[in-house]
Amino acid sequence: MNKAEFVDRIAARTGDRAAAKEVVDVAIDEIQRAVVKGEKVSFAGFGVFEKRARAARMARNPRTGEAVKVKKTVVPAFRPGTGFKELVTGKRKAAKSASAAKKTAAKKTAPAKKATTKKTAAKKTARAASTASRSTATSRVAAKKTAAKKTVAKKASTAKKAVRKTAAKPAAKKTAAKKTTKRGRS
Repeated sequence: MNKAEFVDRIAARTGDRAAAKEVVDVAIDEIQRAVVKGEKVSFAGFGVFEKRARAARMARNPRTGEAVKVKKTVVPAFRPGTGFKELVTGKRKAAKSASAAKKTAAKKTAPAKKATTKKTAAKKTARAASTASRSTATSRVAAKKTAAKKTVAKKASTAKKAVRKTAAKPAAKKTAAKKTTKRGRS
């Protein structure tokens, strides 16, 4: 699953794709900013995003086998929580977390509006313009698909009618043949 598919799944639950995309973007941005600062971002049952320091070490070049010095570095890391591990291993069913998500979606409230600066307003209008152009292209594609489905459905119904007519013709010929044989005998 990529980011767009993730946003689509959230939008299917909440009903608003634009808001879902905005929430995903903001969540990812805030996680990244916190990890860069050295903070741990912890979600109970899901896991922890953190910054880890790797010490300097000796490694081997896989092509030549030659020893190479690797400098110390800092990398982002994710440590899954026990609830997430249990879901993956099959020790716990996913239905519990899905039902909890449905309950929270049902209880959702309208978010309070905050004052925005000129920069965020400009960013939002730029995003809205790009989203509008994408949605126009998406609606064109959807219209083409709908038209294609209608033509396929018309062709299928025409084919069914033709099959019915051809199936009815031999039966009519048989009854006509029976009538002529009866007339000829009497």
